[in-house]
Amino acid sequence: MNTSQTILRPAPVFDAQRIRADFPILKLEINGKPLVYLDNAASSQMPQQVIDRLVRYQTTQHANVNRAVHTLSEIATSEFEAARHKLQHFINAREEREVIFTSGTTDSINLVMHGYGRKFIGAGDEIILTTLEHHSNIVPWQMLAEEKGAKLRVVPVNDAGELLIDEYEKLFNERTRFVGVMHVSNALGTINPIRQMIAFAHARGVPVLIDGAQAAPHMQVDVQDLDCDFYAFSGHKLCGPTGIGILYGKAEQLERMQPFKGGGDMILSVTFEKTIYNTIPYKFEAGTPPIAAAIGLGAAVDYLSGIGMDAIAAHEHALLDYATVQMKQMPGVRIIGTARHKSAVLSFTVDGVHPHDVGTLLNQEGIAVRTGHHCAQPVMQRFRVPATSRASFAFYNTMAEVDALIAGIRTVQKVFA
Repeated sequence: MNTSQTILRPAPVFDAQRIRADFPILKLEINGKPLVYLDNAASSQMPQQVIDRLVRYQTTQHANVNRAVHTLSEIATSEFEAARHKLQHFINAREEREVIFTSGTTDSINLVMHGYGRKFIGAGDEIILTTLEHHSNIVPWQMLAEEKGAKLRVVPVNDAGELLIDEYEKLFNERTRFVGVMHVSNALGTINPIRQMIAFAHARGVPVLIDGAQAAPHMQVDVQDLDCDFYAFSGHKLCGPTGIGILYGKAEQLERMQPFKGGGDMILSVTFEKTIYNTIPYKFEAGTPPIAAAIGLGAAVDYLSGIGMDAIAAHEHALLDYATVQMKQMPGVRIIGTARHKSAVLSFTVDGVHPHDVGTLLNQEGIAVRTGHHCAQPVMQRFRVPATSRASFAFYNTMAEVDALIAGIRTVQKVFA
């Protein structure tokens, strides 16, 4: 082999094999082959420690919260609020009351749209989004714009999948009222310069929401350092359960907002003449919350914090670098999204093969990747592809699994040769 093409594997940052032992599902075989799970951007897997915590709650602590004085209710309430405290420290929020439990990133963004957008954005006002956004951070704002007569402005990207920051700054004017931007692109892996974007918006009095669904599981997030007004992410991408997520909001912004949902526990008093709303965060947590899922998410945060987010990021970047070098050497394979700053996502196409066929054939080899438009159709339109195949890595993936992916793609190419 030409020495210029020699692939050097970096030294392991930590013992991935030991970590893998915590994940029961990674012992599965698919089609008689060891499971190679590379769909972590869609949903990560759950360690035994989180599974055990869920079982312990369901078998020894289950009750409703904030509604009774009996022992089980008091325990459940204490554990539920302890999870909120863990999330506060995980993202370095200033106060616990700035952490609102939702059903996920989508629910969190919709909460901001209804609670903030419908109150403070009106006819002729403008909302800045980016070409990279997931549909969850596009459609709610389209709905608001149609209702209020507002307008969406969109930040373009270059051929590498990086936001054009000069164009972002040019979009601001006296009618700009809100910015929504993802921290990391789920389709391309691009890490956006959100600190710079937030500072520019704040200098003009414009609040910013960050979609952190693809960032919180893979890097240290400090909302005070970022100075964002809102930050949203989901538990199921964070080694936690489905049906749970977080909206962080600065207390002063949450205080100004109107509730999104009405019902039990989000009130202080109710008469047919007037309702007085509860304080934050409870003002935004109507009805019985996802108690078990919230406690499970707290356990997931404990697990990730025990490994260390910096160590997780380093290992995942090593996997990304190794996979990128190999894939670039494959004739007929094109990487979509080559930003200088990326998270561990490789979106790619194979000449002459539809991405769905790529995914189907890789599945026969036991390799799970995502195929399609990734709920990011504007990105696909920008790069003139109907869909891509996407391999997304987590800290429990290994270099050997990258080798399996590359071998799988070669098998796909042979089938369609």
